[in-house]
Amino acid sequence: MDVARARALLSSLPSCRILVIGDLMLDEFIYGKVGRISPEAPVPVVEVTRQQSYPGGAANVARNLREFTDRVALMGVVGACEHAAKLRSLLAGQGIELGGMVTDPEYQTIVKTRIIARQQHVVRVDRERRGAPAAASHEAALRWLEAHIGEFDAVILEDYAKGFLTQDFVDRASALAQAAGKVLTVDPNPNNPLRWPGATAIKPNRSEAFAAAGRAASEPVTPVEEDAALAEVGAALMAKWNCPLLLVTLGEQGMMLFRREQPPFALPTRAREVFDVSGAGDTVIALFTLCLAAGATPAEAAEMANHAAGVVVGKLGTATLTPDELLASFEEE
Repeated sequence: MDVARARALLSSLPSCRILVIGDLMLDEFIYGKVGRISPEAPVPVVEVTRQQSYPGGAANVARNLREFTDRVALMGVVGACEHAAKLRSLLAGQGIELGGMVTDPEYQTIVKTRIIARQQHVVRVDRERRGAPAAASHEAALRWLEAHIGEFDAVILEDYAKGFLTQDFVDRASALAQAAGKVLTVDPNPNNPLRWPGATAIKPNRSEAFAAAGRAASEPVTPVEEDAALAEVGAALMAKWNCPLLLVTLGEQGMMLFRREQPPFALPTRAREVFDVSGAGDTVIALFTLCLAAGATPAEAAEMANHAAGVVVGKLGTATLTPDELLASFEEE
């Protein structure tokens, strides 16, 4: 794709409205320095210098979208706690619509706390209880979706296998999206093996794709076009999920787009330096979906998402990118 086409697509993205549905999290980053080992145990003592909080999980997908359009909404469940209040405050501050967020006093808001010393990830502390929310929470979310689905151009199902996306909920949400004629994309998780009826596109990474296809992992082949195992997995998943588009992210090898009745389309990585891959998959599903909603071809949408991923992996933490940064990536190429 040339720069002119990338610029034209970017100019069309603000008119699109996207709904993200999935597992919501709060990402905390605690930064510090290590100068000694604890006398209590052979572990480093981190002297905290600063800390930051960001929307995580499906909320990070919404955060990525918000850089390109101000028409972003989020659906999921949180508890009635300080972490939920913090997450709501962060999202509201970024202009993300929260009407689809459900508060369940019995639910444990998911929090992931990463401690980083001198740019080294020391440890991660997770606070979560996996499992589906109360039936009333799902019903409240579905009522909201039925009332508002007509306002969106596309829906993203973002699965972190924490429990919000169950088969019954996915079936009913997907039926609403299909009936309204909306683009429906999925970021699946092999730890939550669901059917994805009516999906326009599904985006696993390489290991997730092999797991979902029930195949043993194999070493990547270069060039990726000659990776027979990957080609077999792609064909198997297209049949299993009955979807017209399958986008498999391949880390340092870039991506592979599978399409019905067309040969696979390989996209080499655009990353110049890989600093932190946290949240890169969120960026990919966000840009891929947004571009499809804006009328891009699947190949164009994949190329935009590939460039976007190349930018965010060069940043620390669950980062986002701006339209200017994405356009600059095409210009530098």
